[in-house]
Amino acid sequence: MPTIKFKDTIKKYNLINKGDRIVIGVSGGPDSVCLVYLLDGLKKEFKAMLTIAHLDHMLRKDSSKDREFVEKLGKKLEIKVISSKINVKKLAKFGSLEEIARNARFGFLFKVARDVKAKKIALGHNFDDQAETVLMRIIRGSGLSGLSGILPKRNISGFEIIRPLIEVKRRQIEAYLKRKKIKARTDVSNKQDLFFRNKIRNKLLPLLERDYNKNIREVLANMAQNTGSDYDYLQQAAKRSMRGAKAKLNLDRLRELHPAIQRLILRRAFATIKGDTRGITFKHIREIEDLILNRPKNSVVDLPKGISVVKKKHLIFYRRDFQ
Repeated sequence: MPTIKFKDTIKKYNLINKGDRIVIGVSGGPDSVCLVYLLDGLKKEFKAMLTIAHLDHMLRKDSSKDREFVEKLGKKLEIKVISSKINVKKLAKFGSLEEIARNARFGFLFKVARDVKAKKIALGHNFDDQAETVLMRIIRGSGLSGLSGILPKRNISGFEIIRPLIEVKRRQIEAYLKRKKIKARTDVSNKQDLFFRNKIRNKLLPLLERDYNKNIREVLANMAQNTGSDYDYLQQAAKRSMRGAKAKLNLDRLRELHPAIQRLILRRAFATIKGDTRGITFKHIREIEDLILNRPKNSVVDLPKGISVVKKKHLIFYRRDFQ
């Protein structure tokens, strides 16, 4: 029963508090529609103010119908809807389609949250999304951060991203909608292998379930939860080790630390400048380590996204544009 698991997840991770203003990212698909209905059922209990945000990526000819559907849903539930559109394909020449779409979506959600003075953004990621994400990151190569998967609660750019459906399976969501006779939009591109995630969902996971482990989704989701707990502990240790330090790190202190803690601090320094750790890889971390241990003062390592790090008396991260 998704409702019970949904409420348990909210309570376990303290996702919602009384009086919260919450922006709900709604595509019109089953997950986000289910999320809207379940949150609507709790808004009186929590005295929460809900706002629906819908972004049309213009990836399909009929994508405008998703917006119409979401606007009708908001009208039915008496929830304000804010929508916009962006031609992701036109921007794709500046990066991968997946990354451009993700950045556009979050940029839009942050703007809506600022406009309605909300601190929380609710997204419809579910248990199956968790398994797919972990498998994607294993294939691409990832450390503890990536293997932690999709966290139930995470702070990004000053907003709290919450995922109340993260412990609910996709089939449970579909069963809930069917039982309640709630309609949702179907994105036919999810059946196509346009994105890496779709290939994982449509081909690799079914293969692993059939030929290797029928409980592979549970295995991957449980691994993410366990890894997330370990990673959180290391993160806290890293913060204690370099208390107050952000983009300017004491080299002597840094050299004394265990490599696992040191690497987290380096990633944290990168995120202080960029806003997140996307783009920095293990190869970059190893190069910074070489900078710390072997290279002379005033040596510089250029990192992705226009960020560099220079070795002086301290290790200093900065944007190249500002130098």
